Amino acid sequence: MPAADPQTTPSGAAILRFLRVTLHVGFAGLLLVAILRMHLADGADDVGTPAGARRLAWSALALALAAAYLAGTVLEKRFAAGRSSFNPHPYAAPWLGLVTALWGVLLAGSAEFSWVAFPLFFLHLHVLPRRIALFTIAAMTAAVVASQWVASGMPSPTLPMVLGPGLGAVFAVVTGLAYRALYQESEAQRLAADELRRTRAELARTQHEAGVAAERERLAREIHDTLAQGLSSIVLVARAAEKSLASGDLATAAERFALVQQTASDNLAEARSFVRGLTAPKLQESSLPESLQRLCGETETLAAARGDGLRCRFELVGDPTELPPQYSVTLLRAAQASLSNVRLHAKASTAVVTLAFLGDEVTLDVYDDGTGFAPETPGSGVAGRADGSGFGLSSLAARVAELNGSLDVETAPGEGTVVALRLPLTGGDNGAEGERD
Repeated sequence: MPAADPQTTPSGAAILRFLRVTLHVGFAGLLLVAILRMHLADGADDVGTPAGARRLAWSALALALAAAYLAGTVLEKRFAAGRSSFNPHPYAAPWLGLVTALWGVLLAGSAEFSWVAFPLFFLHLHVLPRRIALFTIAAMTAAVVASQWVASGMPSPTLPMVLGPGLGAVFAVVTGLAYRALYQESEAQRLAADELRRTRAELARTQHEAGVAAERERLAREIHDTLAQGLSSIVLVARAAEKSLASGDLATAAERFALVQQTASDNLAEARSFVRGLTAPKLQESSLPESLQRLCGETETLAAARGDGLRCRFELVGDPTELPPQYSVTLLRAAQASLSNVRLHAKASTAVVTLAFLGDEVTLDVYDDGTGFAPETPGSGVAGRADGSGFGLSSLAARVAELNGSLDVETAPGEGTVVALRLPLTGGDNGAEGERD
């Protein structure tokens, strides 16, 4: 009988362990009783007598049977417990044949070994196919009846001689089949538990990968909308300052280097806020309308540092209401990304940022009178470029989608651009989770 698998359900494992121990103890007990009865039946004859020699030979053969049985069960238990790499299962049938053959020789020598057959019935039912096992059990039962008949010296078998072994065999078959059913059910439960563990592990891995992907996307958005734009501005203004130095205009160069320092300081504040998971520094210092007003001024200053005559103004429509932090951050990031595109790519002379509170929604429109673009053109800003830039509008669209809002871009070559953003104030996700920049 196989050792109970460590992963079998507790109740099933306990029952299987009890049956296995009972079988082994029963086999050992019946074999010991048979040896003792054989010695008592033969009396105290000396070993030198034929009866004593026969008793010694049967005892040695019984010990060989016990050793073969023990070896098989120990190997099976060690393999099932994972303490041995040797798999004894392919040798189960030959081992059972050896044990049965040794028992048959003992039975031929003494009828006292008849009862050892009953533990062997269970082994036949477990190791052999059912039809073959029933045949071998019937043959062993007939051998037990014949041995007891011969030992009785009667002219024919009596009813108890036939009925006792027969009922014992039937009981063994019924119990063995019940054990097999229990073992198969326990195996099925173990396999189901293994599958459940694998499914849970796969689900955990998938959830982890999804979380990593979502966090990577969030990091990409934040870096693009804050640090990348700030560093881009620093590079451009530094180049302009370098040109001023080359031309000898030290005053302008000093102004531009001061702007580089201020932009770097702002980006450092953004980075620290980003690491700590706080809201945008601009929104900590002032309201959203004030932050957008200041952003327009910064846009003009950065454009002027490059020698561009961009004018940017802010307009407020409706009465401002307090917005959830994630709404405010999304609107500010939208304005930052849009004005950065205007300043770097649009070649516009005018930009207008309009924030409107319209009862059940808040809107943000960023208009410029620049060159415009074809939205379907690769790298136009709707999709990212191969070098990692051009991520602005796709990043913004992802932010807006998380808040159940809408983002529209109206543009054409030579006709300027309008970026229109709409966020619902009712019936949507109002940013209850808060800002997690």
